[in-house]
Amino acid sequence: MNTISQLIIGFIAFVHLYILWLEMFAWTTRAKKVFKTIPEDQFEKTKVLAANQGLYNGFLAAGLIWSLLIGEATWSKNVALFFLGCVLVAGIYGALTASKRIFFVQAVPAILGLLSLLF
Repeated sequence: MNTISQLIIGFIAFVHLYILWLEMFAWTTRAKKVFKTIPEDQFEKTKVLAANQGLYNGFLAAGLIWSLLIGEATWSKNVALFFLGCVLVAGIYGALTASKRIFFVQAVPAILGLLSLLF
């Protein structure tokens, strides 16, 4: 895997770890400043749902980090392709159902990562 791919994948993993932290541990504090379209009274009510979403973002980050740690090139690339594809699908779905901004936060970096691996 080339250095540009590794940097993009590392960045995407970091973003998903940050989302994990926001949704699992800072939903009723810091997340209010990040997710401004959600009414403030909804944060406490949706705390468990947000934590569940955060856990899934953690799985995405774990898979991307795993792809960086695999020594065999083909296996590393295939794992990265799978998890970048998952991030892309999540980004597209989030953009269609929740906020267009999600496309730029999740889907665009995933597209760049996929392109860097494929070309």
